[in-house]
Amino acid sequence: MPERARAASGTVYLVGAGPGDPDLLTVRAHRLLETADVVFHDALTRETLVDRIPRSVDAVDVRKRAERRTPQSEINALLVERASDGDAVVRLKGDDRFVFGRGGEEAKHLAERGVAFEVVPGVSSVIAAPGLAGIPLTHRGISSRFTVITGHETPEKDGRSLDWAAIADEIAGGATLVVLTGDPNHSGHQFLGKVERAVEAPVTVVPGISSLQMAASRARTPMEDAAVVTLHRSGDLGPALDHLADAAGDRHLLVLPRPFDWMPGDVAELLVDSGADPALDALVLERLTHPDERVTRTSLGDLRESAGGSDRGSTPYSDLSVLVERAGGE
Repeated sequence: MPERARAASGTVYLVGAGPGDPDLLTVRAHRLLETADVVFHDALTRETLVDRIPRSVDAVDVRKRAERRTPQSEINALLVERASDGDAVVRLKGDDRFVFGRGGEEAKHLAERGVAFEVVPGVSSVIAAPGLAGIPLTHRGISSRFTVITGHETPEKDGRSLDWAAIADEIAGGATLVVLTGDPNHSGHQFLGKVERAVEAPVTVVPGISSLQMAASRARTPMEDAAVVTLHRSGDLGPALDHLADAAGDRHLLVLPRPFDWMPGDVAELLVDSGADPALDALVLERLTHPDERVTRTSLGDLRESAGGSDRGSTPYSDLSVLVERAGGE
């Protein structure tokens, strides 16, 4: 590999990993991952790219999900610290670093402290998702521009910056609108309706295949016959836990746990304590679609033995797990 292509000592590389397919990682990004001293990666890239990083490279998980959240201020400090120590540093995140990826914040922090950095663009899902769905963002005679907005503005800022009247005018004037949001069947259903009402134009959803859908298929449990509950979110879980307790034993359950305080064993304990029969069938499906996918078939009573704890070492199950409980032992 030419020396100029290798990661340089004392430099931070803000690398976009693309929309998730490892084959869409750029050549530049691939070379930097091979030659860096340390890679700070997020939850998305951890499951798609980290296994491809050489063992000689220090791979550090700085995800921002569930209870294992790493504050942005801490990530900024780590980048400066390792670069100041003379390491070649890669900050790896999915998509493109400058499209809702907080790359601008990290670049500003590095520049203010005199740390050398380079931005390595990634293939953005803004382009990839519509393309894979067969939707051209621009088309001669139909759309001469496109607008990109986020469906999840940060709650810390004052007010909202989305002007729906102006966005509707953009659509009426021939623009294509791209909204980056979560699974519309989970977190964005109401938002999707808001978009449709605001723009009065055709809306196409480009969904991913969720782990809950995969688990339902593997466990042969129709989603329409099950209570589907996700605990993999921040904030108050009270309503979701109450829903689980109410459905215990009466309906099939599809549960997305939250690492690592609400793992399958903790959910099983809640269900049994809420009146569910400990003998009910329970399946824990881990790392679905990965080469090391695993399915554990057990009962709620046996599963609850793994309850307790709040870190990776306190549970035998992966943080990429789905719990299926089958009502009535069907």
